[in-house]
Amino acid sequence: MSQEIHLPPPWEKSNTPLEEAIDQRRSIRDFIREHLSLFQLSRILQAASGISDTTSGLRTVPSAGATYPLEIFVVCGQNCVTTLDAGIYHYDVNTHTLTLHRKGDVRLDLARAALSQSFIYDAPVDIVICAEYSRTARRYGNRAERYVHFEVGHAGQNIYLQATALGLGTVAVGAFHDEKVSEVMHLYKSLKPLYIMPIGKPARV
Repeated sequence: MSQEIHLPPPWEKSNTPLEEAIDQRRSIRDFIREHLSLFQLSRILQAASGISDTTSGLRTVPSAGATYPLEIFVVCGQNCVTTLDAGIYHYDVNTHTLTLHRKGDVRLDLARAALSQSFIYDAPVDIVICAEYSRTARRYGNRAERYVHFEVGHAGQNIYLQATALGLGTVAVGAFHDEKVSEVMHLYKSLKPLYIMPIGKPARV
């Protein structure tokens, strides 16, 4: 079993007010080759779908019927996140930890699977958000698909705003070959990729 990597507590606040982050939010496709800190990654993952209330287990994004269909993976290059080796990591929401899913830098393969959008390779980290539709479908039937898509939109916007507050940039990428991304990510069949969100320091402010 892969060892859990405990992320730094994400509770430290940035100096950027929410209103300012909303105003400054942009889609960024040009990144400086500069590594991220483990704390920055921790804040991004917490915003994406972390636990916001440890007593109730509520999360930072709303989920229809609290079915929580999303699974979040981190694709990291070598020397791209402090103390983190190159590989694909799965984010465990409940423990706020990462578990190695696959070794090695697959950013180039991921970029090729996404219509050769080179900024996916250029960014030090790519957040890949996937969904298991059956979790929501068991409760909501045919309406599950729209509810899952609502939820990934909520998660994506949280990532945008948190990245902006940290002085980072991102862009929501939906243009990719699903099967090829699944192959690169080694996803099990019921898990479907929905978003690729490269994260890094913007080349231009």
